[in-house]
Amino acid sequence: MDHGGHGMTMDLPPFTLGRALEYSPDLFFLIGCLLALALYGTGVLRLRRRGDEWSAGRTVAFVIGVLTVALVMCTGLNDYGMVMFSAHMIQHMVISMVSPILLLLGAPVTLALRALPVAGRGRKGPRELLLAVLHSRYVRIVTHPAFTIPLFIASLYGLYFTPLFDFLMGSRAGHIAMMVHFLAVGLIFFWPIMGVDPGPHRPNHLMRMLELFAGMPFHAFFGIALMMASEPMVAVYRTPPVSLGIDALSDQNAAGGIAWAFSEIPSVLVLLALVYQWYRSEQRQAKRSDRAADRDGDKELAEYNAYLASLQARGQ
Repeated sequence: MDHGGHGMTMDLPPFTLGRALEYSPDLFFLIGCLLALALYGTGVLRLRRRGDEWSAGRTVAFVIGVLTVALVMCTGLNDYGMVMFSAHMIQHMVISMVSPILLLLGAPVTLALRALPVAGRGRKGPRELLLAVLHSRYVRIVTHPAFTIPLFIASLYGLYFTPLFDFLMGSRAGHIAMMVHFLAVGLIFFWPIMGVDPGPHRPNHLMRMLELFAGMPFHAFFGIALMMASEPMVAVYRTPPVSLGIDALSDQNAAGGIAWAFSEIPSVLVLLALVYQWYRSEQRQAKRSDRAADRDGDKELAEYNAYLASLQARGQ
């Protein structure tokens, strides 16, 4: 089936899970997914060849993240997403909230920094360019909560409740650009929150949780707005093909329910990851303190006890 835009998928049969999962690749995303897997795999192999370890869990998370992108963009779901609001909303929620979390858990930036060779003195190679980008003013701005949270919200309300969505859906290039935007916004939003890869903003775990929950309620409100609407709100989906056998308003209600549900699921996944990271951080800090105590004979505790003894002596 062609993903060219309106009129190209008008003969779709009624939606079923089997039909949605049929292989129907979008060439742009297929090449992108294969390239991402190849680059990541090359980085892991380079580390292994020189005797360095790389977490299998990170590799699994990244691979699954890439596969989730392929799942929504290289199957029949992408065809149905052109004519069904609910199918499109599944694509949007997965590629903007599930895929970014999994990709970031794979720590691709950390892998690149470890795998890329250091350029010679006075020269700049890919690793040096990557470091320059990470420390640039542009990245500091686009990863700051004052930018990421409004952008995350605007990607919902500013897109679906304006003519911009209809314009983008009118061409294959526009549709691809919109999906790439969803993925990029998700990566930018969750990057400082996940805190796996290095970045210009490294808030503590409590602040990361606050950033996470600052954006999630707007997803729920967006879903509720779609479910409570008394008429179709997006022009592209007002007249679904007769062959689908669906009602536009009911389909929009389903899309709203999907958006509402996805405001909860990723939040739980990220929260679990943050709690685990917090626990690991506390464990590492405790081990460092124990090692320091072993080296200096617990000098800090001895000094504290001496201080308490001095206070007691003064009180007598």
